[in-house]
Amino acid sequence: MPPKKRNAPKRPSAPKNHGVIEGAGEVVEQRIVSTLEENYMPYAMSVILSRALPEIDGFKPSHRKLLYTMYKMGLLNAARTKSANIVGQTMKLNPHGDAAIYDTMVRLSRGYEALLHPYVDSKGNFGKFYSRDMAWAASRYTEAKLDPICQELFRDIDKDTVDFVDNYDNTLKEPTLLPACFPSVLVNANTGIAVGMASSICPFNLKEVCETTIALMKNPEHDIASTLLAPDFPGGGQILYVREAMEQVYRTGKGGVKVRARYSVDAAANCVDITSIPPTTSCEAIIEKIIDLVKQGKVKEIADIRDETGLDGLKITIDLKRGVDADRLMQKLYRMSPLEDTFSCNFNVLIAGIPRVLGVRELLEEWIAFRVECVRRRTHYDLKKKQDKLHLLQGLERILLDIDKAIAIVRGTEEETEVVPNLMIGFGIDEIQAEYVAEIKLRHLNREYILKRTQEIEQLEHEIAQLQSVLENKSKVKSIIISELKDVIKTYGQPRKSMLIYPSELDEAEPEDEIPDYPVHLFFSKEGYFKKITPQSLRMSSEQKLKEGDKMVYTVEASNVCDLLFFSDRCRVYKAKASDFSDTKASVLGEYIPAKLGMEEGEQALSMVVTKDYQGYLLFFYENGKLAKVPLESYATKTNRKKLTAAYSDKSPLVCVLAAPQDGEYLLNSSAGRLLLVHSGAVAAKSTRSTQGVSVMTLKKGHRLMGAVSYQEDMLKRPNRYRTKTLPAAGMLPAPEETEGDQLQL
Repeated sequence: MPPKKRNAPKRPSAPKNHGVIEGAGEVVEQRIVSTLEENYMPYAMSVILSRALPEIDGFKPSHRKLLYTMYKMGLLNAARTKSANIVGQTMKLNPHGDAAIYDTMVRLSRGYEALLHPYVDSKGNFGKFYSRDMAWAASRYTEAKLDPICQELFRDIDKDTVDFVDNYDNTLKEPTLLPACFPSVLVNANTGIAVGMASSICPFNLKEVCETTIALMKNPEHDIASTLLAPDFPGGGQILYVREAMEQVYRTGKGGVKVRARYSVDAAANCVDITSIPPTTSCEAIIEKIIDLVKQGKVKEIADIRDETGLDGLKITIDLKRGVDADRLMQKLYRMSPLEDTFSCNFNVLIAGIPRVLGVRELLEEWIAFRVECVRRRTHYDLKKKQDKLHLLQGLERILLDIDKAIAIVRGTEEETEVVPNLMIGFGIDEIQAEYVAEIKLRHLNREYILKRTQEIEQLEHEIAQLQSVLENKSKVKSIIISELKDVIKTYGQPRKSMLIYPSELDEAEPEDEIPDYPVHLFFSKEGYFKKITPQSLRMSSEQKLKEGDKMVYTVEASNVCDLLFFSDRCRVYKAKASDFSDTKASVLGEYIPAKLGMEEGEQALSMVVTKDYQGYLLFFYENGKLAKVPLESYATKTNRKKLTAAYSDKSPLVCVLAAPQDGEYLLNSSAGRLLLVHSGAVAAKSTRSTQGVSVMTLKKGHRLMGAVSYQEDMLKRPNRYRTKTLPAAGMLPAPEETEGDQLQL
């Protein structure tokens, strides 16, 4: 019989709803698509619609909440208050940390200097937009209020010009947009990165924007570029104006604007003072790049550079070496440093809750439509108020006919609740009018007071008629907007800060660097070390220092202005100039080419070619016995490219590369010990750099081409023995007399 099972002791069950999570520890499969839809998409939409992209009034939600809070605090026409106080009040609308709110205020402030027309009048250290390391003071030390231009942002906001919504905890109301009286969306720069999209709006001059808007309202076919010249950056600078590129930005809302720094030359101190920089960089980035260029030897005209930014504003001073042309140096720095940069435009704006990339014309048309609606709502609000007042005064006018009767009705009414109904019956007025009459003070129950009040009826009727005509006529609404824009131009317009430079004013050809030309000896070793030695230094000491096992494989007399082509073992060629290398001595190892030219890890330099005019051919000898003949001009580039890929064929390992100014004979030797004299004229040139070439030496299985050298007279005693009429050929074994002494060296 099987053994009886013992009853295991029952484990005490956990009490219900006491720390036990239902389903804890279970692995539940979930489709990635549903996860994205339920978790990621709401986040992405929130970032796009409620955080990163500006709306037609030119503000993101964080900007709008901050400015509206300051407006409600009475900081438009009042003394400044501590920034910490503003930040604390803003948290009622913007439920984020105080640091994020304060950062927003800093970027809108006058002290930060990032906006053409700052919205926050600041006092204290607010940092500078052009400095990466200049930190702003904490909010408890600084003070702020709204700048006067904010009057145009909040004008008539209390007259139902825009919609209001509840804040995050439903305790306050906040505007969805600000009823800006000018196209602020184009006046101040605005950048933001959302999820899957971004926005980058460059700033324009306020006067030009308003004039363009006025012209567009008068003539929908107006040429935008005729009044809106170009962007206007708060840091100044020089804009390289190209009409076609600018029109592309105006038309599509996308494109680039090239901006370069402005400078002045102090001849007495022999220095250059940079006083404005592109908006996309900082002082520190510029200084670091120029120092790096000096260390690399690419810029040799600079003695010192320092940041002299102070109370007078931005200033970077560059001390020059004696005899340096400052203008030529600046042209060089424009090409090689962030002193010239491109501001990328992407006019991505939320229109009715939908992100849209708009050109300037479409953006202004949307703003005009928005502003027309604001003015219509304001007009309707004023009309309703005046109609209500007229209605009350018309009731008062009825009372004027018999004041004593009104008094008698009031006195004769026993209950207070019956006063209004009795007045309505006695004078034929409605409840609102009767309520108004019943609330008149006793001291005002005289004919003079009532006559003065009723005299406003005619004026009110005239104003109501005007407001109704405005609502019925869209052209009158536009006239009001145009009038307001003209007032904005008159009050806040200011000259351009960014200069325009036209291509005709620039030098068409890039200035060539003045490289001293003098004779040099160039050496290249098997391990990839390079030396540039002057003849004088070589005469003093000609014994070359090399690493153990290394040897010189290439020696040539050239000049300091020649080009160098270094071929690597990964079918690439790296281009450099002899002037890029410093003069050295034979007693040093020299420059390690893979490190100097930035080759990849493990990549080795195989061969060096020297040229000045890219004339002649390059001969590529491969282990499989093939020879490729490529014109040297195939490696010349119009742009200053430093690396070319697919420089030669990768079908067989490369043995060597030889430069051939003209066709001649070359001596090849194989691992089988055979020699072959080949004339390069028998091989046709191919313009494709990666050509496999043609077979010139036939090799038996297991053997390969070992080397090739340019044939010189007296290298062989019987050269005809190794020549052939047809290619490819196997070559001949060396005759006994060829191996005697040191005559034959490969």
